[in-house]
Amino acid sequence: MNSLIKSAIIIDKKSDFHNSKVDILIENNIITNIGKNLKNPKNYKEISFNNLHVSKGWFDYSVCFGEPGYEERETILNGIKVASRSGFTSIGLQPNTSPVIEKKTEIEYLNSLTQEKIVNVYPIGALTKKSNGTELAEILDMKESGAVAFGDYKNPISNPNVLKLALEYTAESKIPVFSFPKDNNIAQDGVMNEGLISTSLGLRGIPSIAEEITIARDISVLEYTEGFLHIPTVSSAKSVELIRKAKSKKLNISCSVAIHNLFFHDDKIQNFNTNFKVSPPLRTPDDTKALIAGLKDGTIDIITSDHNPLNIELKNIEFDNASFGTIGLESAFGALNMLFPIKTTINLLTRGKNLFGIDNDFIKIGNTADLTLFNPLSEYLFDEDNILSKSKNSIFIGSKLKGKVYGVINKGQVELNS
Repeated sequence: MNSLIKSAIIIDKKSDFHNSKVDILIENNIITNIGKNLKNPKNYKEISFNNLHVSKGWFDYSVCFGEPGYEERETILNGIKVASRSGFTSIGLQPNTSPVIEKKTEIEYLNSLTQEKIVNVYPIGALTKKSNGTELAEILDMKESGAVAFGDYKNPISNPNVLKLALEYTAESKIPVFSFPKDNNIAQDGVMNEGLISTSLGLRGIPSIAEEITIARDISVLEYTEGFLHIPTVSSAKSVELIRKAKSKKLNISCSVAIHNLFFHDDKIQNFNTNFKVSPPLRTPDDTKALIAGLKDGTIDIITSDHNPLNIELKNIEFDNASFGTIGLESAFGALNMLFPIKTTINLLTRGKNLFGIDNDFIKIGNTADLTLFNPLSEYLFDEDNILSKSKNSIFIGSKLKGKVYGVINKGQVELNS
C-alpha cells in the first residue's frame, strides 16, 4: 500500500531526521522520500493525526497468545491485531501452548500462519520437551525452521546440566537460551514477594533469593560453556547487580524486565486483586529503582509487556489459587511513557532486536517502512474499554497512563486505530 504521512515528528536517534517534523512518502513498502511539504501527485492515501510522532516499529520479544490449545485465552489472529493496534510491528511468540511448541513442524506452522500478517512474528521454541525441564527439545531443527530463541516460559531449569547442554549446543549459532530465574525449592508455593506485606496479609512469600540464586548458578554455567544466555524478567536489585558483574566479565548474557515490575510495587497486593499476581512477583520500591537504573546503564537489555492472556476462571478466584500472569500489550506504551521521557520510552520499545539476530533498520530514504505512529501527550485512565485482547486480565486497569497509539505500517500494510 502506498501512503503519505503528513507532518510527523520522527523519533529515531540514528535517523538524519531525528526530532524533525516532516512528511514521509512510502511506496511499495519502501520509504522513498522524507521532507517538508511533500506533494502527492499520485493521490496516495494521506495519514494525518494530531501531534503525530513516528518511530521505528516497536518490538516485544516475549508475548503469549493461546493458540493452539487455549484459543479461549487468545487466538493468533486476534493477538496480532492486538499487537498492531498497540504499536508493535514485531513480537517474539512464546511456546506455552497445548501442545507446547517444541518441533520443527510446529515452528513452520506458526510461520505459515503469520508470514503475511502486518506484525512480524518470531517463534520462540521450547527448550525442553513439554517444557518439563528434563530432556532437550529439537532445538537445532527448530532453529533451522526459524525459531529465534529457546526457553520454557515461566518454567525454571532445575537441572543445571540441561542448561549446560543447551548452551553448548547453541553456542556456535549464537542463539539465546532462556533460563527463567526461579528456584522452586525456595519459592515453593509462594504467591507474592516475601516481606512485611506478605506477612501482614498472611500470604506465602517468594523471596528474591529464589531468583538470585538461580541467576548466580546460571552465570557459572555460562562462564563454563561460553554460550549465549538470556535471563527473562528479572525483578530484584541483587539480580541486576549479578548480571552487571557478569557483563563486566564480557560474558554473553542478556536480560529483560517486565514493564509492570517497573510500574508497581508489592503494596498493590493489599486488596487481593488477582490481576496483580504475576511471576516474578511485584517487589519493593528499592528493587524498582535498581531495575530502572539497570535499564538506563544497559545492564538490562530489553523490556517486555510479558503479555499473558488468561481466561477469567483462572483469575476470578481466591488469590492463593489464581494463576500468575497479566496482559500488557495494550498498556505497554502508556505505562513506559509515564515513567520515562518520550525518547527513552521509544528507545526501550525499539531496542533489543540484535539479541535475536533481527534487523533493526532506522528511518531513512530507501529503507523498509516498519513504523509506529503515536501521540506521546494524551493522558487517560486505562480500563476494559482499552483492552482488545480476548482475555481481560490486565494489571493496569484503573491506572493513569499517557500516550495514544495511532497505528502501524509494516509489510506494505497499514493498521490504524479508529
